[in-house]
Amino acid sequence: MSTKVPAQKSEKLGDRYDFEESVGYWMVLASQAYQHALSNELAPHGITFRQCQVLGWLAVEGELSQVDLASRMMIEPATLVGVLDRMQRDGLICRTSAAVDRRRKLICASPQAKDVWAQVVCCARKIRARAVVGLTTTQVKAFKKTLRTVLGNLDALSG
Repeated sequence: MSTKVPAQKSEKLGDRYDFEESVGYWMVLASQAYQHALSNELAPHGITFRQCQVLGWLAVEGELSQVDLASRMMIEPATLVGVLDRMQRDGLICRTSAAVDRRRKLICASPQAKDVWAQVVCCARKIRARAVVGLTTTQVKAFKKTLRTVLGNLDALSG
């Protein structure tokens, strides 16, 4: 994954943008690099990044509707269906209809997902450790505090 900063001026677009000064640019690049590294770590175990996300959200929040899960994963519900179909086929999740609205599908992790989740956690810990190589404990704490502040600022904008 390349972290090359784009040229300051695009001949086709005109206006200059100072990418190197953009917090968002660096957060997106770091996020993409982190996801790529995690995907590579998960691949030998037969786990996709999307499956990791599904299990992660279910671990954090418990049972979720397909719509809520897609929203948290920042993908369209229709895109999520294929991921969930494969996970259900492999016995990793259960889908049930909501009691109040039979059209609403609820997703939960199945007992068979426990071993897969353990592999995800192991892979995630490896990538987390790799990501902070060269940083002190104090720097990591400050970095997380900074990210929480940025997140809070952006959450405040969206109401």
